[in-house]
Amino acid sequence: MKNNPLTEFFFQLIALLLAIILVHAVYVTLVRPAAQEVLQQQRSLQAEGATDDMERSIYVIIKDYEQEACFVLMLWATSIMGYKARLVLRERRHLRHPVLNIDAGTRVLPEDARKYSRAVQALPEIEREYLLPRALLTALQRFGSTRNIQDVAQAIRDACETEAERLDTELSMVRYIVWAIPSIGFIGTVRGISQALGQAHRAVEGDIVGVTVSLGVAFNSTFIALIISLFVMFLMHQLQLLQERLVLDTQSYCDVHLLRHLSAR
Repeated sequence: MKNNPLTEFFFQLIALLLAIILVHAVYVTLVRPAAQEVLQQQRSLQAEGATDDMERSIYVIIKDYEQEACFVLMLWATSIMGYKARLVLRERRHLRHPVLNIDAGTRVLPEDARKYSRAVQALPEIEREYLLPRALLTALQRFGSTRNIQDVAQAIRDACETEAERLDTELSMVRYIVWAIPSIGFIGTVRGISQALGQAHRAVEGDIVGVTVSLGVAFNSTFIALIISLFVMFLMHQLQLLQERLVLDTQSYCDVHLLRHLSAR
């Protein structure tokens, strides 16, 4: 499942731009106007002394720039993982189709390796890049040159392990986003606390509105960032599970449909 690095780079770039545009549009047209309206109502209630009727609004909780950035990163990470999951699912569908067409009870000799290799090489170019055809072709070539079944089994394991390492490496951007989301939340916490400390003198004079608003920024940003981080981590682990199953199922496919048919003589 080798991807074109340039194609994947442009996909990630376009996905990031679309996430920024979509989230910012929602914030400008819906979230911040609604949050401003709720805050205005709360100030009116505070001025009247009716603080018992005030309720927390989701718009107020997510209105700040840190939360907006976290939602952008969430959509970006989700699009990247969706792209990779689609590739993995496409390969898994390929496991249902017979590639070598070796009948039950048939013995494959080293002299037959080239014939079965041609069947793999006859696949469409995009399918030849999948893990299964590459593992099968590597195994057949090794069997034809060494005539050793243990070497063939080791070649299959090496091909699958290399693919597993490559898939894990390609998740580095997603791991960075998972790290960045709570970090942005903590930035909002620091910003909110620093603003609250800057208005401490007004709280001493009895005006605590500015301090409470700033502390709301601090706690809301961390709260939203941690929730989003949990969601993205869940999706990332599901993707890793899907990739690991692909590698294991490919190795099992090679064992069942090729290795048990091999005969050195």
